[in-house]
Amino acid sequence: MARIRADAHRNRERLLEAASAAFTAADGTTVSLEAIARDAGVGIGTLYRHFPNREALVEAVYRTELAEVSASASALLERHAPVAALRHWMSRYGSFVAAKQGMAESLSAMFASGAVEPGDTRASIVGAVDTLLSAGRADGSLRADVSADDVVTSLIGIAIASHSTEQAHRMRDLLVDGLVTTR
Repeated sequence: MARIRADAHRNRERLLEAASAAFTAADGTTVSLEAIARDAGVGIGTLYRHFPNREALVEAVYRTELAEVSASASALLERHAPVAALRHWMSRYGSFVAAKQGMAESLSAMFASGAVEPGDTRASIVGAVDTLLSAGRADGSLRADVSADDVVTSLIGIAIASHSTEQAHRMRDLLVDGLVTTR
């Protein structure tokens, strides 16, 4: 496997950051690839060298953000007690889900084509939640009778049913409160 040049790697990272920001701000509207390239400080040719089409860019952004939100569970546990880490992680997850509005059409096409498997996404998120729940079970702060899959199903329900960011935040807080042990 050929090593990627340092400047090409930096350009790819800047493109992913600019695309993520653009898709988050888009709120369901189509984002121009030219605007993403411009925001990243590169030309459109550089964008297409890294990502041959919109779907490839969306897939890379999605995979990068999914990996980051999943990995953040362990990082949060290094800085916070399990209940606080779970609360912070759920907020991060809520932002991750909300940011996908600008990518919705492309994500739907990727799921339909099999380029991204919904089961892989769910497994990654369930793994992150399980890390948090396990830490809370170990210190006695979180209930032992709730599965990570149950929590993820609840989070998906909150994302689908809530009418505002504020309501989603309140619902996630209620979910965490229901997971805390009453020692």
